[in-house]
Amino acid sequence: MSRLTATASCTAYAAVVEASGEVVSQGLLVRRVAWLTALARDVTARLVVARWNAADLDALGSGVGLDGRVLPSKGWMALRRLGWAASPPSGVYVCDRVMRCAQEQAARLLRLALHRRRLVAAIVATWPQNTGARTGAEWQALRALLPDGVTAADIRNRTRQLRAYRDEHEVLPADLTELEEPPNVAAQVVLAAADRQLITLQRTGDDGARLRVRLPLVESPASSRDWAWHVVPVALPPTVPAEAALCAPTVRGVKGRVRVDLPFQIPVGFAPATGHRIGCGFDWGLNGLLVGVTGRLADVADGRVMSDGRPLIYDASGVSAKLHRLRGEREHLAAKHRHLERLLAGITPADSRYATLSAVCQTLGVEHERLCARIRNLNKALTWSAARWAVDQAAAAGATVIYVEDLATLEARGRRGSANARLSGQVRGRIVEAIRHLAAKYAIAVVTVAARGTSRYCPRCGDGTSVLQHCPAPDRLAERGWRWAYCPACGLSCDRDRAAAERIVSRGLLGQHATRTHRSTGARTIHAIVEGNVARARRTRRPTRAARRARRTRTDLHPRPAARDRAKRRPTPKRPTRTPANPRNNSMTSSRVPDRRTVPAPPPTGGGQRPAGHAPKPGRHQPYQTGHVRNSHHRTGFHHAKATPVLTHNEHRGGPGQATPVRVA
Repeated sequence: MSRLTATASCTAYAAVVEASGEVVSQGLLVRRVAWLTALARDVTARLVVARWNAADLDALGSGVGLDGRVLPSKGWMALRRLGWAASPPSGVYVCDRVMRCAQEQAARLLRLALHRRRLVAAIVATWPQNTGARTGAEWQALRALLPDGVTAADIRNRTRQLRAYRDEHEVLPADLTELEEPPNVAAQVVLAAADRQLITLQRTGDDGARLRVRLPLVESPASSRDWAWHVVPVALPPTVPAEAALCAPTVRGVKGRVRVDLPFQIPVGFAPATGHRIGCGFDWGLNGLLVGVTGRLADVADGRVMSDGRPLIYDASGVSAKLHRLRGEREHLAAKHRHLERLLAGITPADSRYATLSAVCQTLGVEHERLCARIRNLNKALTWSAARWAVDQAAAAGATVIYVEDLATLEARGRRGSANARLSGQVRGRIVEAIRHLAAKYAIAVVTVAARGTSRYCPRCGDGTSVLQHCPAPDRLAERGWRWAYCPACGLSCDRDRAAAERIVSRGLLGQHATRTHRSTGARTIHAIVEGNVARARRTRRPTRAARRARRTRTDLHPRPAARDRAKRRPTPKRPTRTPANPRNNSMTSSRVPDRRTVPAPPPTGGGQRPAGHAPKPGRHQPYQTGHVRNSHHRTGFHHAKATPVLTHNEHRGGPGQATPVRVA
């Protein structure tokens, strides 16, 4: 049994001074927290700027202190063992625990810089002759020097940054300190480095906690008497379960409120890397944000995966259109804001136009921040909605693993409105992290597979050589398009993203023996490409209402021929035909009536008779629990996405004899 760490963001509205019992209002609490964060931020910034040089980064990267011992994992202890002392501003009293928090934040920033430094040094050492296209030998030499976990996207971004620096200075940088300025320091206090002399945290119930922290009473405290213990009640969100263990939080001030980023740990089951029989594969589709299928491993030696053929589609086209519109407005406002800043820089405050331009520039800046907040909130809602839907689909199908495409090979090229640009505009990386977080609660493994060729080759043939023809629709095979896929070899005709999802789940289940787990992050990936055949199987047809009634009453709907001949006493009447003289027989009906209406009848808007069918009654019990997406506009307010309902697939949980294979013409 392992533990999963998550973070809940809470808001503190008031506090109580422990010694005097004084009730601190929200405004005063925000000011005192701002004084604390300002003190810690000042110490952290001065420490980072003082150590932003090649010699000090080498000392931190060596992992050995001045006494020859290995540096500890805690950042503030590592800096103190290196002799990098930090001091508060002159005339200001700051306790040692606040200095620990400042040193911890500085150590985290410097250790992140070490990773970027190794990446930049490897690219500079193997700078290619043609930066647009490296040769195989140059890629091999670069990979040998890169740190573990670097993706192709990181290499491309750093190469562009180095190329821009070379074009400006006509020489490559010697170190990261020449390429970048010291990183900015956030206005927050990392209380994880403190102990009971600065903070205590106690849970008061299922939905509350009690945070006890020392805060300054003035902006520049001169002694310990200017600090006091404050008891801050924190309301826990419903995402924090009752059995969660609370950890030391991070405190910051945001827009007139005190935000408490509270990490918590919950016990989860272990998800094995191999030995999976049922899995779900999801493709980053062009027709939908996520398109997936469920597959069952029939035989590893035979290289065959069975799929029920039911596509799982999460359509976020409405959210994507809204995000593109908001991004366009944001870029337009940013351009106008930069233009006004250039105009203000060219005139003096004594000019009569300065006051008007300054007010307009400030208004545009506020509007730009508001648009950025809307985009962030919409991205967050889309991230967790898609992740919850994917995990619910896997749990309902009885899958023990989820396979997704490797995001490092996807990049926007060409026009802004192209398909690759739309894909890169989504929050795919955050969705994968959210899927990993939610899947861990169900002990479902999440593995990334190689994305090369998933949409190009046929999943039915399984040999990796049958190239699919992409066309606009199944009845327009001769035209060029991208939505539909057709295989001339086996006659496969299906949605392009559905075919790619079948290949993804096939590569994952057949190549699970090559699963590799990252040592530090725990992310699992499969670099080896194992091709196999994906056979579709029809799901068992649900019996009709007459058959179910006969089963309950134990009657025989189809007697034996001899008994049927003895029971027959009159000729079979002819079926009615459609004739102009007999208009009553013009409405022909199917012999199999559906059990319930698939589309509910609309409510009557005026006079006249109500159309056929039953309207859904309020409060009626739904037959399936559909997770976060279905009817989400009635429950969560997130109505921009449409997705396949979450239904259980019982045929996958039984033997292979319950499904009938589909014959390929």
